[in-house]
Amino acid sequence: MKLNYKIIFHFLGLLLLFNGGFMLLSSLISFIYKDGVTSKLFISGGLTILLGLTAMYNTKDHNKEMNKREGYIVVAFGWIVMALSGTIPYLLTGSITSFTDAFFETMSGYTTTGATILNDIEIVPEGVLFWRSLTHWIGGMGIIVLAIAILPLLGIGGMQMFAAEAPGPSADKLHPRITDTAKRLWLIYFGYTVAETILLKVAGMSFFDAINHSMCTLSTGGFSTKNASVAYWNGQPVIQYIIIVFMFLAGTNFVLSYFAFKGKVQKIIKDEELKLYFKFIVIFTVIASLIIYFKADLSESSIYHPMVWGEAESSFRHALFQVLSIVTTTGFVTADYTLWTPFLMVFFFGLMFLGGSAGSTSGSVKVVRHLILIKNGFLEFKRALHPNAILPVRYNNKAVTGDIVFNILAFFILYMLSFIVGALVFSMFNIDFMSSIGLSASSLGNVGPALGNFGPVNNYAALPPLGKLWASFLMLIGRLELFTVLILLTPFFWRNR
Repeated sequence: MKLNYKIIFHFLGLLLLFNGGFMLLSSLISFIYKDGVTSKLFISGGLTILLGLTAMYNTKDHNKEMNKREGYIVVAFGWIVMALSGTIPYLLTGSITSFTDAFFETMSGYTTTGATILNDIEIVPEGVLFWRSLTHWIGGMGIIVLAIAILPLLGIGGMQMFAAEAPGPSADKLHPRITDTAKRLWLIYFGYTVAETILLKVAGMSFFDAINHSMCTLSTGGFSTKNASVAYWNGQPVIQYIIIVFMFLAGTNFVLSYFAFKGKVQKIIKDEELKLYFKFIVIFTVIASLIIYFKADLSESSIYHPMVWGEAESSFRHALFQVLSIVTTTGFVTADYTLWTPFLMVFFFGLMFLGGSAGSTSGSVKVVRHLILIKNGFLEFKRALHPNAILPVRYNNKAVTGDIVFNILAFFILYMLSFIVGALVFSMFNIDFMSSIGLSASSLGNVGPALGNFGPVNNYAALPPLGKLWASFLMLIGRLELFTVLILLTPFFWRNR
């Protein structure tokens, strides 16, 4: 079967239209704040919309049906096209002059990684900062729609488990109900963003900082409008607690939020992934806060550190904030956790491989995959003793098919191999061991802050150009569940059958 190239380009054109529209919104923000780059942002939006309209006009007579192969291409190339067009505002305004740097920043935005090459964020025009945060917000919502509506269709990484829970596709083509799913999720996502913006404004943030940090929290991105990230507000604990609440929500399956608003509380209470996610947060926070309180010196690791509510509260808050920030792959920082004893540095490095819930905006492996791997591991002991027994892995009181278990095992193996290869490639650029493994884990897991020379209080500006492109590739494959991108590199995918 030949590829339906017209529908692929039609979808890519549609994505460019959306991208251009958001650029025009950024130009409006630029006009309001009179930052001097309004016309350049407007031109960026106009050019992107023109490209999108051209692609859509030339493919208007496309065949409406889309099969799996076209789905893979639209998902993977959609992110690349968005990232390429997203560099235009940076380049035209002169905020970032190098294309490689602009591409890295944009890919980091859309993949909700939050790694930056900007040395001084606070001198960047407001319109460009707003655009930077918007790339997070757009990417975060795109990921939710992918996880709930599209990836089950493509059979990616065990995400089929959510096909029955979410009102998504059921056939071998994009189902009209995907539109309904997307609308509901957009509404919840938008509502959370508005709620956090209002709360942060009331707590003492400026409106501009509030809306930017809300977009970056709900997308689990991590871009900030301040050089010190959220550490800038270490003297205002309420602000950090508000961000903590919304980081937790952003790391949960958004379908559960939908159930909550529908009053289906039992579905939420019985969800095994949510329970394990919550337990992980509690246990890891207790461990980190005790070690910080008894062993670490917060005044050395924090850029701004007034002990507003006492040392115990401060230790708990920093621990909870950083645990959630790393687990949900948001990447905001309140302190340099690499200075909180060697144990905690390795501890937070390990958390980079956890991830939030499937169907959330977080990156990395995801809690549900760990849960099923652990359950399957324990069942292997029973199978060794009772080789003839039928012992299926159960999730939410339902038997998980063997195909899904194998898919998750394959994903985990591929993820770890990608991490090892990623670190090896970084080491080829004369980057030390600690920094290389940190860069690989952070880029692949879409975390943001890494280790060593690229830790929480540093940025990625020192990476060589090829290193930035490699990190961008790792961000992309990590964000799109590995298979979606890597399958495009196989020869059999492109064969007409």
